[in-house]
Amino acid sequence: MKRSLQQAPHDTAEASTPEGAAPEQPRRVRSLVASGTGLIALAYGVVRFGFGLQLPQLSAEFSLSSGLAGAIASGSFAAYCVAALVAQRLIAARGARTALWLAAALAAAGAVLVAVSWSAAALAAGVLVAGGAAGAASPSLVVAVASTARGPLVDRAQSVVNAGTGIGVAVTGAAVLAAPQVWRPVWVAAAAAAVLTAAVVDRSATWPAPPPERSPGRRGGGRGGRGTPRSSHRTMARPVLAAAVAGLGSAAVWTFGRDLVTTTGGLPERTTAALWVLLGAAAVLGAASGDAVRLLGLRRSWVLTVTLTAAATGALALAPGRVALAAVAGAVFGGAYTALSGVLIAWAGALRPDAAGPATATLFIALTAGQAVGASATGVLGAHVGLPASFGACAVVVLGAALVLPGRMRPGGGTSPHRRAAATPAATPR
Repeated sequence: MKRSLQQAPHDTAEASTPEGAAPEQPRRVRSLVASGTGLIALAYGVVRFGFGLQLPQLSAEFSLSSGLAGAIASGSFAAYCVAALVAQRLIAARGARTALWLAAALAAAGAVLVAVSWSAAALAAGVLVAGGAAGAASPSLVVAVASTARGPLVDRAQSVVNAGTGIGVAVTGAAVLAAPQVWRPVWVAAAAAAVLTAAVVDRSATWPAPPPERSPGRRGGGRGGRGTPRSSHRTMARPVLAAAVAGLGSAAVWTFGRDLVTTTGGLPERTTAALWVLLGAAAVLGAASGDAVRLLGLRRSWVLTVTLTAAATGALALAPGRVALAAVAGAVFGGAYTALSGVLIAWAGALRPDAAGPATATLFIALTAGQAVGASATGVLGAHVGLPASFGACAVVVLGAALVLPGRMRPGGGTSPHRRAAATPAATPR
């Protein structure tokens, strides 16, 4: 991929800043972080995870069987992967700004379709369309933040935006808790908010220059498709494996967590909704992942976040009927999982500083693909041995991801995670 796809932030800022203006614009960065966090909250926490949080009401209204509900959820995972792949190509061909508006369009269209759904088929179509929004939002926002923020601030800004998932989950959980039957207005509001937040992101970001047209002679030779070095597939193999394994095990809580504490644990639905509000609120703590990577390095941060995610998954299975334990386990899971995904963003940026957006999309596709397989496997295993036992197995799987460690950054291949504060803007990963 040509360097012009994601020019160094200082280059893009100089190109886009009016003459006489300061290249550093803290107000613009704050606006971008706030609106980017809002867009992630909508794309992930509302239109992607909202289906699971509102499943009891949706199942009752549309007579959804558990099998059909699981199929719809799996379709949402698949839509995410497809949208992320499309976003990668859009970023390479037309720039991240186009991918941003793809995310907004998918979120708005899917949310409207869910809000006006008249049948299970219409509901499924809306959930699938909405599920793709997150796949396009993450890589476009990686580029936006990396091109607008500066120095050590990049990691912190990226992790804050990534933690928007927790805000969305908390808001959706609060809506379910307050008025569980009034779910359609939530989706209408999400559609409008997706367009508004995308507009603010577009206006606040300092976008890299669009990539120039490639000449036919630059497609072959010693480079893989679309100008990417063939060695990039080997370079990304380790984080792709780590993300896939983490997704495989973490799917249990996202897909069956509320069912576990409600059905197996016997907790009231309003209590479980409140627990998910807590999980979402705690997920906001994942915003500290950028500082964790800067202080601890990629390896220690990855091991810490994976271990906490595994411990929370296992603890939730031990006593799902105990409110206090379920609350602590849910809160730890929310914060640790969000931080884990933030570390993946930093890992992608460390390996591919000039292509952080597409690299992040690759890792998030691997994470989501793992979740798609994990959700199905957890359901099958739970039917045979029970959900608590399947959650224990998933905890072991997540812990296995800690064995897949970030490699040492080679000279010219990215910055050392232990010296991130001194990194140049062009090499500072998310």
